[in-house]
Amino acid sequence: MDNKNKTVLRLVGVVVFMGALAWLAVPAYDLFCRVTGFGGEVAVADSASDEILDQTITIKFDASLERDMPWEFKPMQREMEIRIGETGLAFYEAYNPTDRVVAGTASYNVAPFSTGGYFVKIDCFCFTEQVLQPGERVEMPVTFYVDPEIVDDAEAKYAKHITLSYTFHEMDLADTDYQAALKTETNTEIN
Repeated sequence: MDNKNKTVLRLVGVVVFMGALAWLAVPAYDLFCRVTGFGGEVAVADSASDEILDQTITIKFDASLERDMPWEFKPMQREMEIRIGETGLAFYEAYNPTDRVVAGTASYNVAPFSTGGYFVKIDCFCFTEQVLQPGERVEMPVTFYVDPEIVDDAEAKYAKHITLSYTFHEMDLADTDYQAALKTETNTEIN
């Protein structure tokens, strides 16, 4: 093999290697954020905390919409004080003022970022796509707790409050969602 072919082979190898790194970057960063809480990414659990401390923390709630998302979206409470480890239940309200079915999904984070790994969601509307009929208003719950290990973290233990923020994004309706929405509209018109 001559030098020209070796050079081409090496360049192709570098391009393939760089492409593989670029492809893996997003899932690797997402995993890193979920494990460490970096960037305000929260933890998820199947059940409540086993330990509840006497120390309290204030949870603040925030809501926003992606540009061109036609819904109205807001927290039903601005803040609540809970004991660390205690299960909290909060509600957000979404309203579709349009004359069409709109699907959405919520992205979320917490601030300060150092508390992200200690804010644990048990159940959340943000885990699934939400589909609202024209004129439909819904209350959407989020069940959570603050992990008692927060008091042992050098940075996070000084946090007096945690802000949970959601942003709703419009999604294209999947064919099955669209068909179900049409059936609901048709049944409503018949009755």
